[in-house]
Amino acid sequence: MLMTNFLGENLFDEFFGDFTRPERRAVKCTSPATSVMRTDVKEKDEGYELHIDLPGYKKEDVKAELKDGNLTISASRNAESDEKDDNGKYIRRERFYGNCSRSFYVGDVVDQTDIKAKFEDGILKVFVPKKEAKPEVEESRYIAIEG
Repeated sequence: MLMTNFLGENLFDEFFGDFTRPERRAVKCTSPATSVMRTDVKEKDEGYELHIDLPGYKKEDVKAELKDGNLTISASRNAESDEKDDNGKYIRRERFYGNCSRSFYVGDVVDQTDIKAKFEDGILKVFVPKKEAKPEVEESRYIAIEG
């Protein structure tokens, strides 16, 4: 039996459609990770606000790390969904394992205790204060002159 429509997907249209419309394939093959980590950066007088979109992620899936002046936001997720018929045979099984990350240079003078973050409704809100680099005070070293 030839099935041209398997679980809502028309296999022949997918196969032949790619030759006539290559842009369709590019859109269909985009991974879910491409729509995440979209970031809005707003400058305020006292610092910067970052609003990072992380739809489908939970707070425990998201990590923020400050290292060498770079703030790195990373998120990872594992999702599985199973559908079985009445006999317990799989009709459909899908799994998604993915991670994404993004880095922002915030400067060497910003400390991890200065950065505030809050995760709410799939949006990570991060506040990074503006800090100016403290000029290094040149220490005078006198040489004793004997006489």
